[in-house]
Amino acid sequence: MFDLDRWQEIFSSIRSNVLRTVLSGFTVALGLFIFIVLFGIGKGLQNAFTEGFARDAQNLISIFTGKTTLAYKGLQSDRNVTMNNADYDFLVKADKEKVGYSTPRYQTSLLVKYGKESGNYQVNGGDPEEKFIENRKILEGRYINPSDLERKQNVAVIGRMVQRDLIKNGSPVGKELNINGTMFKVVGVFSDDGGDWDERHITVPITTLQQMKKGSDTVTTVYIAYNEKLTPQEAIKYGNELKDRLKARKNVSPDDENGVRVWNNAENMNDTFMFMAVLTGIVGFIGMGTLIAGIIGISNIMVYIVKERTKEIGVRKAIGAKPRSIVALIVQESVVITVISGLIGVGLGVLALSLMGDRLEEFFIKNPSVGWAEIFMAFLALVFSGLIAGFVPAYRASKIKPIEALRTE
Repeated sequence: MFDLDRWQEIFSSIRSNVLRTVLSGFTVALGLFIFIVLFGIGKGLQNAFTEGFARDAQNLISIFTGKTTLAYKGLQSDRNVTMNNADYDFLVKADKEKVGYSTPRYQTSLLVKYGKESGNYQVNGGDPEEKFIENRKILEGRYINPSDLERKQNVAVIGRMVQRDLIKNGSPVGKELNINGTMFKVVGVFSDDGGDWDERHITVPITTLQQMKKGSDTVTTVYIAYNEKLTPQEAIKYGNELKDRLKARKNVSPDDENGVRVWNNAENMNDTFMFMAVLTGIVGFIGMGTLIAGIIGISNIMVYIVKERTKEIGVRKAIGAKPRSIVALIVQESVVITVISGLIGVGLGVLALSLMGDRLEEFFIKNPSVGWAEIFMAFLALVFSGLIAGFVPAYRASKIKPIEALRTE
C-alpha cells in the first residue's frame, strides 16, 4: 500500500492513459453529483413542507362552535352553540395524557389607541400556553403568565406590527394602550411565523377580557396541541372523540356538521406524511439508480481496462511478478481513480446545492441540502464498488498463463 515504486507506477499509468482515466472517473463523479443534487432537492421539498406547516403548532386541534342545522332532543335547529370555561376544562381533562399544550381563546375586534395613533385590532384572550400553540417568539419583555390570569391583570402582549403601527419610537414594554376605553400595560412584543396578519394581534389574559365583556365566561375557540407521541391516525381518532363529547355535552345531533366543528391538523399531516414518503421513495430510488449506474459504469470500464492491459500482465508474469502484486496494482489504481473522482463529484454536488440556495423557493424547494452522513455512505459505496470492479477482472487476468497473455490481441 505504501510502496513508493507502486505509487509512481500508478500515477505514470494514469498520466499515460488520460482518456481511460477520465472515462472511468467520469461515471463515478457524475453518479455522486446527481445523487447529491437529487437528495438535496428532495430535502428542499421536505423543508418547504415543514415550513408550510410551521405557522401554528403542527399537532394542533382547533374546536369551534356555530349554529345547529338539525333539531335534536326537543331543541330547535338554527340555535347558537357557545362554549365556556367549563367546556374547555371538560375537553382538556377528558384525556389529559393526550394533551401537550392547550389554551382557550376569546377573541374580538376592538379599537386600540396610543397617543394620537389608533386602529382596530383583533384582541385575543388567552393563557400562557398560547405562545406555544401559535409558535410565537418573544422579541421584548415577556408573555402573559398564570399570575396575570389569576389576578385578571390589565396587561397585553402585542405583535410586532402593532408596535410598528402604534408605538413608533422606543421600547413599547411598560407603555400603556387604551383598549376599548380600558388601559393595558404592554409587557411584551412577539413575532409570528404566520406573517403580518398574525403580528397585528394583541393577547391579554382571557379572564381579563371576559371580565370586560360583562363578566362573561364565553370561549370562542379551544386549541389543543395533542401529545406528539400520538400517530396521525391516533390524533385523528382523538379529534373525533373530542367532537363527539362536545356534541353530547351541548345537545347537538351527531349528524350536525355545523353546531360543533373540529379542524384537526393531523388529517393534513397524515396526507403530507404519505406524500413525503412517496416523494422520498422516488428520490431515493432515482438516487440509488444513479449510484448503481455509476457502479455498473466503472465495472464495465475496469473490465475493458484490464483486458487492454492483458499483454502488460503477461510481461509482468514472465519477468517474475506474482499474481498478488498484479492484482494489488490494478485494484489500487482503481481505488485511487474512484476516490479522486468521487471527491470531485462531491465537491461539485455540494457547490451546486450551495449555488441553488433559496433561489428555487418559487418551485417549493427551500434550502436544498444533504447531510454529510448520506454523502459519506454514497461515497463509500462507490469506492467499495471501484475496489470490487478492479479486483474481479484483475484476479481473473492474473490467472492467465504468461504465454497466453502475450498472444492476446
